[in-house]
Amino acid sequence: MKAILALADGTFFEGDQFGATGETVGEVVFNTSMTGYQEVLTDPSYKGQIVTMTYPLIGNYGCNEADVESIGPQVEGFVVREYSAYYSNWRSKWSLDSYLAEHDIIGIQGIDTRALTRRLRVHGVMNGCLSTEDMNPERLVSKAKAWHGLVGWDLVQRVTCPSSYAWQQPEANNSRPKYRVVALDFGIKYNILRQLTEHGCEVQVVPASTSAEEILAAEPDGVFLSNGPGDPMPVDYAIQTIQTLIGKKPLFGICLGHQLLGLALGGKTFKLKFGHRGANQPVKYLETDRVEITSQNHGFCVDIDSLPNSVEVTHINLNDDTLEGIEHREYPIFSVQYHPEASPGPHDASYLFSRFTEMMDS
Repeated sequence: MKAILALADGTFFEGDQFGATGETVGEVVFNTSMTGYQEVLTDPSYKGQIVTMTYPLIGNYGCNEADVESIGPQVEGFVVREYSAYYSNWRSKWSLDSYLAEHDIIGIQGIDTRALTRRLRVHGVMNGCLSTEDMNPERLVSKAKAWHGLVGWDLVQRVTCPSSYAWQQPEANNSRPKYRVVALDFGIKYNILRQLTEHGCEVQVVPASTSAEEILAAEPDGVFLSNGPGDPMPVDYAIQTIQTLIGKKPLFGICLGHQLLGLALGGKTFKLKFGHRGANQPVKYLETDRVEITSQNHGFCVDIDSLPNSVEVTHINLNDDTLEGIEHREYPIFSVQYHPEASPGPHDASYLFSRFTEMMDS
C-alpha cells in the first residue's frame, strides 16, 4: 500500500506503508540513533511527533516485551528509509510491522530520509501529515499547515499516569530500599524508574498535577522530576509545585523536568530549530572539563542568559553551546537536559543517579 508524508512547507514524500493504515498529523523530527528504535517508539517525550530515523535500515531485530519505555508506542507516526521485514534476535516476539499495526501507528518506508533530514535541519522541524488514505499531496499539505503544532500545548496530560502507583521491578534485588522518592510523572521512561530502583530507591510515581502539599505529606527523601513531551510553558501547575518544593527536598530533574525546574527558578525557555534527538550528543561537564556522549530527545531548551545568579550552569552542549545542566548554589537541586538512563546507551552520565542518592544522604 502506498503512503505519503507531506510537510507544511509544501514538500511531500511518496513511499510504502507498513504498520497501521490511516492518517495522522504531528511535528516531523529526526533521530540519529543507530539502534534502539523500540525505545524511541515508546518514549513518551515523542508524543505529538512523527519520528524519522536517519539510520537507513530499521526493524532488523524485531520488537520484544522488555525494551519498552512506557505502556506502548507514543509517536504519531514512524518514517524509515528501509523497513526490514526479516528480523532476527533471540528476544524478539514481533516484527516491527506487526508491533506498529497492533498499536495503530502508521509507518512509511522507501523515502529519501537523507533529503527529509536535510530539509528539517536547514528549515527547522515542521508540521507534517502522514496518510495511507488521502493520496492528494496538496490536501495533505493543507492538513499539515492547519495543525496547531506543539507550542503552547500541554502534552503532559496525554502521557502522565492517571493515579499514583508504586513502581515494582521484578528483577530488583531483595535488599531493603534506602531512600523514598516521589517521581512526578510528566511522561516518565521506565528505565529512569529502573535506575532509581537499582540505586536503592523506593519509588512512588504520582500524576503531574500532584500538589507540593501531597508530595511533602508522603515524607520522601527526594523528589524526581521526569522527562516528558512538548512545550514546558503550558505546564504551569507543575512549575508552581516545583517552586513550592525548592529548599524543602532534594530535587533531580531530567529533560522536561529540567526545563520545568529552570522555569521554576526564574529562567525562560525557547524552541530549538530542529532539536537534539539521538544517542551521540557531546556534552561538557564544566566542573571537570570531561566530555560525555549522551542520548537526547528534546525540542525546547532553557535559556542560559535568563537564569538568576542563584543557579550555576554545570553542562553545555558542544554542538551548539546550549544549556544541558544546572544546579542550585544553595539548595540540593540539580537537573540535566539529556538522558543519563539511556537504553541502549550511551551510559557516560549514569553517575548522576548516584549524585542524587548522595544528596539524599546528606
